[in-house]
Amino acid sequence: MNEALALIAAYLLGSIPTAYLTAKIAIGKDIRKLGGGNIGGLNTYREVGLKPALIVGFIDVSKGIAAVATAHYLFDLEPLWVMLAGLAAVVGHNWMVWLKFNGGKGMGAALGALAILFPLYGYGEAFWILLIIIIVPLFITRNVALSMGIGLLVLPSITWFITDSGQAVWLAVVLLLIIGGRFAPTAIKAMRGKGKGALGKDRLGRE
Repeated sequence: MNEALALIAAYLLGSIPTAYLTAKIAIGKDIRKLGGGNIGGLNTYREVGLKPALIVGFIDVSKGIAAVATAHYLFDLEPLWVMLAGLAAVVGHNWMVWLKFNGGKGMGAALGALAILFPLYGYGEAFWILLIIIIVPLFITRNVALSMGIGLLVLPSITWFITDSGQAVWLAVVLLLIIGGRFAPTAIKAMRGKGKGALGKDRLGRE
């Protein structure tokens, strides 16, 4: 029972439409009708502004942290279910129940979940390695989508070498597929040259 409640809570936390609400409050417009239409921090930055984007980024990361913390501290669940709660927050962000299952790409919620998951079980160095792997290409290319993509690709390997947990590795692969699937249409569009995209002229990518 607690497991189901924790997953539902995590999904609902992830489903909080931060970018949608922030854009409505800041400029009175629907973020889904602006820029790339994505309900996330980078589209908020491009179309609404830096301060609203920082608010969106902070809250989206906090959603992942809150989902994991709730599963661990409030429901006192086993590690597998705590990790699943983090994944549920990402699913909630990507398919928000409040917006007819529209959503973002999930990187903010994923980073938040990983930021607490790794240290929670004694593998804090894994998160810092992941962060460095994201930051280095970001510093070189200034392409957020590419940098995040590199981080996601190496996440299963980092998880395996640091934690040696088969469950954690499989969940890292699932996370990669979920977020990669959301990035895929933008990447394909960019490679075909149809406007700006994560791999094209738009070096910030689309969140």
